[in-house]
Amino acid sequence: MHERSSVAELANTLRAELDRYSPGEKLPSSRVLVERHRVSPVTVTRALAQLAAEGLVVTRPGAGAYRAEPRATTPVPGDTSWQELALSADTATELVPRAVDASGVLVTLSAPPPGVVEFNGGYLHPALQPERALAAALARAGRRPGAWGRPSVDGLPELREWFAREIGGDVTAAEVLVTAGGQSAITTALRALAPPGTPVLVESPTYPGMLAVARAAGLRPVPVPTDADGVRPELLEAAFRATGARVFVCQPLFQNPTGAVLAAERRSAVVRIARAAGSFVVEDDFARRLVHADAGPLPGTLAADDPDGVVVHVCSLTKITSASLRVGALAARGPVLERLRAIQVVDSFFVPRPLQETALELVGSPAWNRHLRAVSQELKSRRDTMTGALARHLPEFALPHIPSGGYHLWLRLPDTVPEAGLLAAALRAGVAAAPGRPYFCAEPPAGHVRLSFAGVAGDTEIAEGVRRLRAAVDELTGRGDQFTGRGDQFTG
Repeated sequence: MHERSSVAELANTLRAELDRYSPGEKLPSSRVLVERHRVSPVTVTRALAQLAAEGLVVTRPGAGAYRAEPRATTPVPGDTSWQELALSADTATELVPRAVDASGVLVTLSAPPPGVVEFNGGYLHPALQPERALAAALARAGRRPGAWGRPSVDGLPELREWFAREIGGDVTAAEVLVTAGGQSAITTALRALAPPGTPVLVESPTYPGMLAVARAAGLRPVPVPTDADGVRPELLEAAFRATGARVFVCQPLFQNPTGAVLAAERRSAVVRIARAAGSFVVEDDFARRLVHADAGPLPGTLAADDPDGVVVHVCSLTKITSASLRVGALAARGPVLERLRAIQVVDSFFVPRPLQETALELVGSPAWNRHLRAVSQELKSRRDTMTGALARHLPEFALPHIPSGGYHLWLRLPDTVPEAGLLAAALRAGVAAAPGRPYFCAEPPAGHVRLSFAGVAGDTEIAEGVRRLRAAVDELTGRGDQFTGRGDQFTG
């Protein structure tokens, strides 16, 4: 069972038992709670912290936890209805209203209820994360002289140098900015490269987080269709010509959600077409370290072969480590670098130095390459388990491409299976999947789902999740109730 599930269950139990105690009365000690509920001390600590945050208990260091005094009065809610007008008053004068819709991102960030198989995740399961290596790196970073001092706004020189080597070509540390993860870097890049109200070309389908960033900045995403070899250059050229766009955002390696790799003959064409249009290419290289063990040699970055500064490169350590290690990089050359730097400084000043020091310690340790190899093997195994299970149980779902990198599969649904209905039925059956609709900035050609195999406990849970998905399809299409229960006892 996931740790967060245990915490939620214990918090619910303790919340129900609070009536046994008078206000100010001491609750059983942590040791007693550990033995009574057969959970870890960490689970007890986090459950009590949850109740303290709700104002139900008060914790006193060295003394224990006590039932809190009841609140004297319930505050009267204010009237915020005026904000509806205030937030929409300028939409009539905007070419593209700056709507902020995070629903497509929240699908991969929100934890489903306990017992639900998480095929909607966007990060590595704790079992795949380098927790010991991260803890050791954090401890070493904390002992570094000046670890809590103010870093350069561009980032630690040694970390910028490491990112420059990873990006390749003749990219130098002077052309790299350390960012607070990839999402922050994409936000900075789009704000720097495209003024509000203008179009931005995107792959179709593409990452919902980037679409959300573009729309929040007042940009108008314009889809450019892709196939098994990535974006189609002839359609990209036509899109530049038709829209006058000055930015194209792409993921050339293990694209999200299709998993496609931009074909060798298309790589130079994409940069050449953008250069001819006087436009930039934002290269989101999010999955380079999520390569599977059976993949061949990887192509280099687009930035490595771009002497003219057409490509603005984005990469991050977050996906391969932990959602909380939000350290990434922006690389660019020419005058645009100063604009990127200025926007980042205005937005956030700099990335906290302890995080940068931790990242530097991690990538410089022997554990780093061991972790990369282990994840590479495990992702291949999980991908094979999921594709095999899908072929056995859901052969009517089309899987046009089996990726050799990344952490998910992109499936086209049969016309008889509505996307929204399937997702609702899947949750009832005990499995969460990511809907395909948010990956399209225009009308989708068909229903899709994205299934992640990285956020679950392992092969057994993947097989169980696909079985539950089969049950959801049967419920939806009226093929009979072959599903006998959600299996909440399943722990992976």
